Amino acid sequence: MTLSAVTAGDFDVAAPLVLLHGFGGGAFVWREVMAGLPEDYPVIAYDLPGHGLSLHAEGIGGAGRMAKAIIADLESRGIRQFHLAGHSLGGAASAILALKSPERVQSVTLFAPGGFGPSINHRALAHYAFADTVEELRRAVEVMMGFNANIPDAMVADMLAARGDPAAREALARIFEAMFVVSSSGERLQGTLPMEGLAVLSMPQVVVWGEEDCILPLSQSEGLPANIVVHRIPKAGHMLVDECPEWVIELLRSAIMRSR
Repeated sequence: MTLSAVTAGDFDVAAPLVLLHGFGGGAFVWREVMAGLPEDYPVIAYDLPGHGLSLHAEGIGGAGRMAKAIIADLESRGIRQFHLAGHSLGGAASAILALKSPERVQSVTLFAPGGFGPSINHRALAHYAFADTVEELRRAVEVMMGFNANIPDAMVADMLAARGDPAAREALARIFEAMFVVSSSGERLQGTLPMEGLAVLSMPQVVVWGEEDCILPLSQSEGLPANIVVHRIPKAGHMLVDECPEWVIELLRSAIMRSR
């Protein structure tokens, strides 16, 4: 099965913006962001493998496998140049894509990306991954957002609907296990990206972190290579696309307008 994606805009105008959501999400998380981008600008918002309408697609697993599936799908669509933006797991996949195919990527914008350090709140992610009622999912999401963030009912409903199929829960469990490595002392950690590789990439790179992120520590946005621009958002947690879409829109508009 091929990957599913929501597309918008005119693909004759410019290199498209490719949007990759986080663990347990779907293309639906980008709806408000897409509505705030230039009307004609081409956008591809994917359902990552094991999510949404890509539930049975190839590439279920960690960020590396997902990046491979994305690049294969872009090739099948005849897209050679593109901008990348990804959140969390999708951020890690975006970084891997930029490392593997730098000649294709015109810019990369990463929102609370995975892979920038070993620490990760695996317990909170487990609660999120295996929640199967509105109440359980809302409690899990509360931990993932800023301390005073509003959690819309529609957001929780969309997340719950995305895992309604038992096969979706099985896929989330597979992806959850693939996200971690176990240290010699038994700690669950995340694999890390090669910072030395990111340091030599020539395309614009932006990393965005919420100062109240309880999933991936804010410290992972520190000491990055000099060619990476870092933004830290006060009063925001891990779910940046949902919590502060206006920031996300502004940063993405800046990224794509530089090339127009």
